[in-house]
This record gives sequence, C-alpha cells and structure tokens, in this order.
Amino acid sequence: MGKKSKIASYHANRAPGVDRVHNLFGGKGGDRWDPLDGFHGHRDQSYVKNVRPRSEGQKRLMEAIEKHNLVLAIGPAGTGKTYLAVTAAVEAFEKGKVERIILSRPAVEAGEKIGYLPGDLQDKMAPYLRPLYDALNDRMGIKRLKQCIEIGEIEIAPVGYMRGRTLNNAFVVIDEAQNCTYGQIKMLVSRLGWNSTMVITGDPDQSDLLDGISGLRDMAAKLEKVAGIGVERLVETDIVRHPLVAKMLEVI
Repeated sequence: MGKKSKIASYHANRAPGVDRVHNLFGGKGGDRWDPLDGFHGHRDQSYVKNVRPRSEGQKRLMEAIEKHNLVLAIGPAGTGKTYLAVTAAVEAFEKGKVERIILSRPAVEAGEKIGYLPGDLQDKMAPYLRPLYDALNDRMGIKRLKQCIEIGEIEIAPVGYMRGRTLNNAFVVIDEAQNCTYGQIKMLVSRLGWNSTMVITGDPDQSDLLDGISGLRDMAAKLEKVAGIGVERLVETDIVRHPLVAKMLEVI
C-alpha cells in the first residue's frame, strides 16, 4: 500500500469529530484560548459558599484582611494565601462593599523559558493567571464568573499595566509578589484609592527573579512598622496541601 493510501485510510477510520491538529492553547480551529475552558462540564452549583480558616495563621490572615485596608500575606506555598485573599475579595464584592475586584500578578516564568505566546494581551497572560481563575471559580461558579469578567466587575491584569491608576471602590489582590521588584511593589501599594482594600501575597523564598531583585521581603519589613497595615507571616504548620509538602519545605 502506498504512502498516500495509508494516510487516507487513517483519516477515514478516525473517530468522527476528532481534530487533526490539537491547538497548544486549547480551542478548536484556532479559536482563542479561554482560561475558563478547563471548567466546562463542571456543575455550576458546586462552588464553595463558606470558607473557614484551617489553621491559626489562616485565622489571623482573615482577621487582618477584615480589619486593614492593606495586608501583606507572607508564607510558603500551600498556606492558602491566594485562596483566602480571593475569598475575601468575592465576599466583599457580593456584599456590596466594593464595586469591582482587581487581580494582578507578574508575568514571570517559573524557572524555564516557554518562548513568546501567541495572541493579544489576554491570550498571553491567561496561562499565568490560571491560579486566580481557579480560586474565583471555586468561590463564584463558572457562569457568574464569566458574567463578571465580561462586564468588567472582575478585572485580571499584569502588574505592568497597573501604573498610573487609582483604584477606588475595589478589592485588589496582588499575587506572587515575590516576583516583583521593590519598585514594582512600591508602585502597586501607591495605587490604593478610597474605599479599597489591597492584599499582597507571596513567598520570598520562592522568587523566580535573580538573587537580590525581589522586593517583597524588604517591603514587608518596612510596612510592618506602619500603623493600619497588616503583615501576616504564615509558616509550615499553616500548609493545607498534602502533608508531605510541609515536610519537604522544612528540608529543601
């Protein structure tokens, strides 16, 4: 059998509806990659309605967010920093305390170069922002989340696009701040406007920047002395992932 006939036979016997080429970033036929595609098929009713702290550190963090307009949540991976910050943001939004939620994180690759990503800004940033979409989906449900993003009540943007803005009537979450320079964090905290709350999360020990470039540790040390600002430091005993995570972080 010739080469062409083998190829024709293969395509003829394929399961119907199977694309010949799978788009690296999802979608069909070159459609835009939607960071919420991974949630298709999930029941919208399964979102989490109530979140309770699972450690003393998490309890202190939730209380600090309730009390202060600017909070820095510092601690190792798995301590629930991002999830609790997003939870507080959604609760404030649903209760009408703020008009919008703004989530931001630096577009820094975790130790490997994946090259240039295709598409516009939203396409390029979506893979970096997926953890924020995950937390929002757990708290709001997929339908409500999509509606809020479409009408602008929830905005997810890279750190570089925050300069020059005044964030009024908003709950702002800055995630993975260990990958921000001191100058970037200084710029971010000065965006805080009237009737707004900002939570900055990060682990200074897991920065993907060159040594000495991350500004999170220095900024936390300085802001800790300012009245009205909460700096909560979570530790290994606050980790809520697999028990092995806490054990590993003690030795590596």
